This record gives sequence, structure tokens and C-alpha cells, in this order.
Amino acid sequence: MKKRLSEIWEQFRTSFSVGDAVSNTVETGKAVLEAAKTLQEQGASIELLKPLLQNSSSLLDVLCSPSAQLVGAGLPFVPLGIALLKFSRDITKQDPSLVDCVFIVSQVAYLESAKEIFSLYASIKSNGEPSINQALTKQLKKLNDLELDYDSASNAIACFHESELATAFNQVLLARLAAANIGDRAAKIVTQRVACNTQRYIIKAWIESNDAIKNIIQPSFGDWQKEHQLFSSIDQYLKNDIAKKPLEKVFSENFSFKDIYVPLKVKLVDKNDEKDLETWAREILLNPNNLEKVMFVQGGPGRGKSVFCRIFSDWVRQNLHPIWTPILIRLRDINSFDEWRLEKTLEAELKLSFIKNDQNWLTNKKTRFLFILDGFDELHIEARTNVNLEAFIKQVSEFQKECKSYPDMGHRVLITGRSMSLQGIPNLPRNLERVEIIEMDGQIQQQWLDKWKELPANKGKITAFGQFLQSNKCPSEVKKLAQEPLLLYLLAAMYRDGKLGIDKLEETSQRTAKIVIYQEALNWVLREQRSDPDGTNLNTELTQHKPEDLERILREAAVCVVQSGGEFASMSMLEARLQHDEKAKALIDEARKKLSDEALKTALAAFYIRRADKQEGGVEFFHKSFGEFLFAERLKGCLEAWTQYYEAEDGKQLVISEAQMNWQIYDLLGFGKLTPEIVEYLMGLLTKNQDFPWEELFKRLEKFYTNWCKGKFIDSAEETLPQQKLRQLQNYGIQGLGQRQVDIYAGLNVMILLLELHRYAQERDDLRQEIIFYPSGQPEGTSNTIQLLRIINYSDCFQLRTFNNVVGQFLRSANLIRADLSGSDLTCTDLSGANLSGAYLNGANLSGAYLSGANLRGAYLNFADLWSVNLSSVDLTNANLSGANLSPANLSNANLSNANLSGANLKGAYISDAYLSDEVFGDISWDKSTNWEYVRGLDRARNVPEALKQELGLS
Repeated sequence: MKKRLSEIWEQFRTSFSVGDAVSNTVETGKAVLEAAKTLQEQGASIELLKPLLQNSSSLLDVLCSPSAQLVGAGLPFVPLGIALLKFSRDITKQDPSLVDCVFIVSQVAYLESAKEIFSLYASIKSNGEPSINQALTKQLKKLNDLELDYDSASNAIACFHESELATAFNQVLLARLAAANIGDRAAKIVTQRVACNTQRYIIKAWIESNDAIKNIIQPSFGDWQKEHQLFSSIDQYLKNDIAKKPLEKVFSENFSFKDIYVPLKVKLVDKNDEKDLETWAREILLNPNNLEKVMFVQGGPGRGKSVFCRIFSDWVRQNLHPIWTPILIRLRDINSFDEWRLEKTLEAELKLSFIKNDQNWLTNKKTRFLFILDGFDELHIEARTNVNLEAFIKQVSEFQKECKSYPDMGHRVLITGRSMSLQGIPNLPRNLERVEIIEMDGQIQQQWLDKWKELPANKGKITAFGQFLQSNKCPSEVKKLAQEPLLLYLLAAMYRDGKLGIDKLEETSQRTAKIVIYQEALNWVLREQRSDPDGTNLNTELTQHKPEDLERILREAAVCVVQSGGEFASMSMLEARLQHDEKAKALIDEARKKLSDEALKTALAAFYIRRADKQEGGVEFFHKSFGEFLFAERLKGCLEAWTQYYEAEDGKQLVISEAQMNWQIYDLLGFGKLTPEIVEYLMGLLTKNQDFPWEELFKRLEKFYTNWCKGKFIDSAEETLPQQKLRQLQNYGIQGLGQRQVDIYAGLNVMILLLELHRYAQERDDLRQEIIFYPSGQPEGTSNTIQLLRIINYSDCFQLRTFNNVVGQFLRSANLIRADLSGSDLTCTDLSGANLSGAYLNGANLSGAYLSGANLRGAYLNFADLWSVNLSSVDLTNANLSGANLSPANLSNANLSNANLSGANLKGAYISDAYLSDEVFGDISWDKSTNWEYVRGLDRARNVPEALKQELGLS
């Protein structure tokens, strides 16, 4: 049976024997406030409640009062509602109905919620008396006419903010906020927050009313208590985790991320548009029509992705909770991933009580989570190859689709990571709303510099770094790098401390500028930083006299961290790797004695050194780039050592023997793939030395590569190098690899180094003929080489597309002349500028590959998949493209003279300015099976054969 709310209120009046003296003005709201105040001061009584019932039409009349009165007095609305129910039960000697209970409790819970949410907004708290306009009066009257029955009351108990009651209450509140001149957008958010927050106070009311409703409301008291605890645990998580993230110190400084943060700009991927990152994220989050979209933020190292996650998660906590409840997850902290579903991973890995204690946490309509997944490029070693990364991103995509399809879920996902990690993934899901963080422009950079200058920690120090950036003394490469947040901080901090080597920076090139900055930062940390009184920085006694020892420790720590697959590694691994370095061991022992359980910190890393009887300690780099740079320095040291000789009686001898070098290669490179950033740092470090013996290094690495291709290091009856390395990794607790994987990674990483040496040598006249690397072997006579094809197949034996994911982005300018790559999977590889003349690529999958500027003269590409490939400016003279899929490839400015296009699919291909014939090689060939449908730019192609013009009606 349905009851109007006015009828229920009249029913309570009758029970308390009071009449009607109501007018819908601010006075009616005062009656509610007076009743709550009296209850707070004197306790509940029947006489207290009579004026309330007589002088108001509902408890929500209090919304007509000034906000300051509602918020400031801290009046108890829930106890007021409970008193109404209990005294009504005592007077009538009957239990109130479910409808009666919900009518009273929902109002007082809504008022408690409004009181809490209003307190978060200064503009609302300071608001005076609202003008009681026609819209507000209309909504109050409409509320009284709302009909409530058992089903609608039950819905309000189950999930208030989706109930009919919530809709009606919200209309009153929206009118109230409009009367107070609160803007529409802000009013809608405030109202939604109040509605979503009401559920916790409904539960509180059920718990506190106990006897008055025990025979009426289901579920049991224990169930309400459990749900109340879930809300409390969410509150604790937001307070103890999310709220503290922006307040954490920047590296070893005395200021926080919040103190120095400035909003960044992004460009929409595949669109020519720029936006403020936070504005973009807010717009998507608040738009209910794109719930299927994953917010996908990518960017280079040091561009501010993780800091954004800290700041944005707290912004959501302050401004949108409980509409959205942020959960911030560093993906490097997740140790294992479910093979199929993201939610299984979240349930297994998130150690949060509101997840552990609620098996229906993802389908509980009372909570909506925003999962902020930071660092998809930092997945652990057993889950971070691009195949697994691709699978993980697809899981995220499917999870978001489910949240759209199933109303009981409705959560959102924001994920961040490095752009380069996405190379080698041919088909990213279509529901990714992708943006890329761009360099700081002059305005944003100036905002950062203004904040930097005003930091209390920088008072009395040199902070005029902005003037230096604008001056002629600042090298152009440094000015460009200062547009990246991490490097801007390092430069500003060193300049502040008077330790920025400007003379060194003036000598930098595009390749070496970032290297010099990191090296100067390392020197600054090791030799100039001092310990603060509170011990937050590195202890002076440990660094002042032994910077070289600490530098070696940092480099070895970088090896540990990189091989562990993130930014953290165990101290036992570090100490094991330093077992033959007596000075480094002594420094660690000294630190263990002097610092006890305190962390040994620098501006780059923290060492959590524990006594033997304590929990395992570890080493952590504050930013992934620091570990990668130091790993590159460690690798550079080995490369230099491999080229050094000493004088012996029988002539020059290598300092590092072949056997020693082979083990060092497996030790350093047999763990996983080298990142593009590590390789970039390494080449920058090497090229700084103008006298580096490039040829000697090339010869030694090439010899290892040749032996590796023959299986020399794994096909042995004795203990193999891959086995030794595998056992070492397992002793350090690094799982997920086998002997074959260790062998494959070591060989492929050496191939990357050889490809980089080859590319560098081709830029230098004095090395161009001395260093030529043939990944597939040097062709002899007219025969083709199959070495690379064997390597691809070997690499893919334990996981498909391993070769692509490890080496694919390093193949630009590779010399693959006459390589037999028939049927190989080369999707999304970077073959730009590569020499593939005469190569056998028939049946190969090259979809998504980048081939711009490549030489494919005479290549066999029959039935190859070249879908959507960039072939602009590619030499395809004499190439066999019969049966190839070229839809919708970019062939602009390509040379197709005498190419065989019989049966090729050119649907949608772009061939503007392409050469279809020349005087030397003649016309392209085609047949009736060649698909010219929707070919673009054919009217602008060059030397189009007359026969083709006639066939296609172009003449």
C-alpha cells in the first residue's frame, strides 16, 4: 500500500497529538534545528518532539536554513529520527511499519550526510540565508506528495542513492543550492556526494535504533555492523594512504610533492588537440556516457605520471568521494597476475580490509571505485614482457567494458605508463582513451619555478634558476631537457646548491645532454649532500670520505633492482653481488651498526639495512630512471673492461678473458629485456669518450653472438652459463624464468648492443666500413641467410612474439640484406631505414611495422601481411608483392618500379607521389586479382602506366 510522505508525517502528528501550524519558510527549518539542539543539550523527550512535528512538514525543511547553522553546530540528526521512531512505538504500542522507518531514517541520514559534505565546501559553509524562491517551495511540496510503498522503501535500504527517495531529496537539495547561488555543475556534484554518502548514516541509524526496528528491518544487526565496518575501513584507507600521498617528501628534500606540483598538459593520441591533464581526467570521470572508456595516460620517463597519480587520487578523495573512491595501485607492487581477469588479480593482491572482508566488493552498488594503476611498464619480470603487457591491458579493457555492461559494477580505471612500453603491441583495445603527457611549456615551467623559489626549504639559497634557463649561458639542449619535470628538478636543485657543472653542460650534444645531467646529479648526491639533523638524508660520516664506495654500491643496486623487475630489490641480493668488494661490504656493515633500523638515504635511492635478526631489508630507487641510468653506467664499465689489454711477456693480453666476458654477459643481461631508456643512456655514456675502441668491442660482442647463435652456451653436458645465472636469480627470489629464457634474453640483449653499434658506426665515416653487423649472418654468393629466422623461432619457443617484444624496436637501419624471414612474425617492429634488399619475406606478418625509408629492392613479399604499414619513401623496386595485403598501407613516395602486384590487396592504400614505373626498371605488374578499390592518391602517383590508367578509368 502506497503512502504519501505528507500522510506519514500527519500520522506521526496524530500519534503525538499535535496539530498543524506549518508554512514552508525558513521558520519550518528552525523547528528542526531547535529540536536537534534541545536533544543534544537535554536528551530526547516527547515534549521535545511535538514542536518539531507541529511546525515542519518534514525533517528536510531544515535545508531551508542557513548552511552555517546546519554545519557549524554539529547537531545530531540521526538521534532525532531514532527518538521519533521509539516514542511513536511507545505511544502507539505498535512497531512502526517499514515505510514509516524508512521515511524518518532516510531524512535524518540525508541531513547527516549533507552536514558532512557541506563542511567540505567553504563557499557553502559561509553561505547565509537562502532566498526561499518558487523552485525550492515547489520541490518541498512535491516531496510531500511523493508516494512510498514497501518496494520503494526496500530499494532505499538496499542502495539509497539509486532509489526514488534519493531522486526526490536531491531535487530539494538542488533547488536549495540554486537559491544559494551555487553553480549548476558544482551543485550536481555536491548533491550526488550527499546522496551517495547517505547510506552510511542509514546503516548507523539502524544500528543505533536497535530495539525500535529489530522486528522490521532485515538483514540482521550483525550484517549492518559488518557494512558499517566496510565504510570505516574505506575511510581509514583514504586517510592513511591516499591523503598522505601528495604530502610525501620529494626524494630526500624537505618539501612534498604537493608543494612543487603543477598541472601538466597532454595531447590526445591520434588527435590534434591539447588539454590540461587533470581537466581531461575529470571530464571523463564525471561523464556517465563514456563508462566503457579506460583513461590511458602515457609518457616518457620523468614526465610526471606517478606524481599526477598521487595528486589526482587525493583530489578525487577530497572532491568526489563517495561518488568515486580512489584506489591507487603501483603495478610494480603486484607480484602475480591472474591469467584471465583483472578482478582476480585485484582481489588477490590488494591487502585492503574492505576488499578482504567483502566477497561482493566489486558488485556492491553502494561503492564505486576509481582504480588508478600506475606504471604498466613496471610489471614484475614474469609479467612484464609485451605479450603479458598486452594481455594485461586487454584485461583492463575487458574489465572496463564489464563495468559498463553490468550496472552493479560501474567502476572506472585510469592507467599510466611509459609510451615506449607499448611498442610491439599491434592491436591496442579500442576503448582506451589515450593521452600523452607533453613537455612543459613556458607558462607551466614558470609556475613550477615560482613554486620552487617560494619553498621554505630554499630560503636563503640560490633559486634564480629560471633566469639561468633564459640566459645565453644555458645550453639549448639543457633548455629542452628542462621541460621534463624530473630533469627540471635535478637541474634546479644542483643550481641551488651551486653544483651544476655549466661548463660540462655547454659541451653536450643531443645524445649526451641527459647523460651529463644524471652524472652531475650523481656527483652532487655522493659528494655534496649532507645529512639533516633528523637523519632523513644520507649520514655524513658514511658519505664524506667514501663516495666511490657508495657509487659502486649504487651501481650494483641498480643491477639488482633492474633484474628484479621494478624499483626494489632485496639487500641479500645486493650483498651477494658485492661479496668480493671489501670496501663496499664494510660501508654496508658500518651503516647497519650506526643507523640500526633507519634507512640509509640519498636523493636517488634508499637502503633499508636491517640487522640479521630483523626482517629482510632492501634497496629502492626513488625513480625508475635513476636505476636505469646507474644500470647503464654499470654496463658501460663492463663494456670498457672488455676492450682493455695488458702487456705480458708473450704480448698483449685481454684483461677480461673470453670465458669471464661470457659469464659477465649472462650475469648482466640474462634477466629480461633491455629497455630503450637503458640503451639510450648506455650509448650516450659511450659516445662521450672520443677515444673509445668501438671496433674492439664490436669484435668481442660479435664473437659471443656468433657462438650464441650456434647454441654453444646452452648445448653442453657440463653446467651451463644460463643454468648458473638461473640458479643465482632463484637464490635472490626472482622467479618466472627458465634456462632457455635466460639464454634467450642474454643473446637478444647482445644483439641489441650490436645493432646500436652498427647504427652508430654508420653515422661515422671512420667506422662505416669497419663495423657492419649482419643479424642474420653475412650472405655468401647469392644464397640467403637463415640465422635470424632460427633466432626468431628459438626466441618464440616459450612465448610467442618474444623476439618482437625484446628486439623489435631496435631494428631500425639494420642490415638484413638477403635474410630469409619467410613466415616470420614482425608485427609492430621498427624497420625504418633497414636494408632488406633481396630479403625473403613471403608470408611474413609485417602488420603495424614501421618501414619508412627501408630498402626493399628485390625483396620477396608475396603473400606478406603489410596491413596498415608505413612504406613511405621505401624502395620496392623489383619487389615481389604478389598476393600481399597492402590495405590500407602508406606507399606515398615509394618506388614501386617493376614491382609485382599480382593479386595484391591495395584496398584503401595511399600511393600519392609513389613511382609506378621508371626508365631503368619499367612498369609495375598487376593482374585482374589486384584489388585497387578505394586506393587514395592514385591521381597524384608518378609514372602511372597507361594500361593501368585505362583499366581504372583515369585516362
